[in-house]
Amino acid sequence: MKNLNELNIKFVQKRKIWYIISLLIIIPGIISLFAQSLNFGIDFTGGNLLQIQFTQNIEIADVREVVNDYTDKETSIQSADNIKYSIRTAALTAEAGNQLLDALENSFGEFEILSNEFIGPIIGQELMKNALMSLAIAMVLMLIYIAFRFKIRFSLAAILALCHDALVTICIFSLLQIEVNSVFVAAILTVVGYSINNTIVVFDRIRENMERSKKYNFTDMVNLSINQTITRSVNTVLAVLFFLLSILFFGGESTKVFALAMTIGILAGTYSSMCLAGSFLVDFRAGGSNNYKPVQKINNTKIKEA
Repeated sequence: MKNLNELNIKFVQKRKIWYIISLLIIIPGIISLFAQSLNFGIDFTGGNLLQIQFTQNIEIADVREVVNDYTDKETSIQSADNIKYSIRTAALTAEAGNQLLDALENSFGEFEILSNEFIGPIIGQELMKNALMSLAIAMVLMLIYIAFRFKIRFSLAAILALCHDALVTICIFSLLQIEVNSVFVAAILTVVGYSINNTIVVFDRIRENMERSKKYNFTDMVNLSINQTITRSVNTVLAVLFFLLSILFFGGESTKVFALAMTIGILAGTYSSMCLAGSFLVDFRAGGSNNYKPVQKINNTKIKEA
């Protein structure tokens, strides 16, 4: 059976296919963002925060079943030892809030109210503002770092690939109207960090190959470098996916949004590192020539795998 690194896939030559695949997700996603936006949860829209302590152990699924009868939107419920509960719901009227408290008491017995307060949407707006600012600062710093470590066209290609990964994740959440909360913001920032690491590994190999020989076709040099790092990219994404899918299927409700966003983002990041980043680099390369023979060996020595 062939080693993954010996497949010699012509990634760059197929770049129009990769661009079309990405656009088939991004264009409908952007239309969805304008038409229906994201399905913002109570972290962004505001709502009620109720913290209570029962006198006996209560299963979180039972609490959720009762709470869901009093709100149309998805609720955020966190438990500590199945006794203390933090329940966040959409904004409730005073009457609906009292009815919820009565329903909890009728279902599970007496409990102590630790806090019961309303959180306005201003906090959610501030959270979104800070998240966008953090993402913008991260992008600028990575642009400077990659430009310093490589060249400016490497930096532009990497940032464009990062924007692709974040946008694909956001677009899928908009298309499917999956509820977005503060954990989603953390997932997007994590995806950006994972994706840039993957892309830099590919760019490092491209730079190494360029230093070993300058007489070969740049497009073939990029293809060779991507193929040499396939095994590393596939092994890394599989290891992370096993962990994320375990959280997605067996974790609590509060972690599923994070796991789903990370799963989509990491798949998009691996795809962009192998199929898009190198293609962007070739397209950005000014005066790139295709007149040289394809790369077979460099300096008569086969380059080691990543």
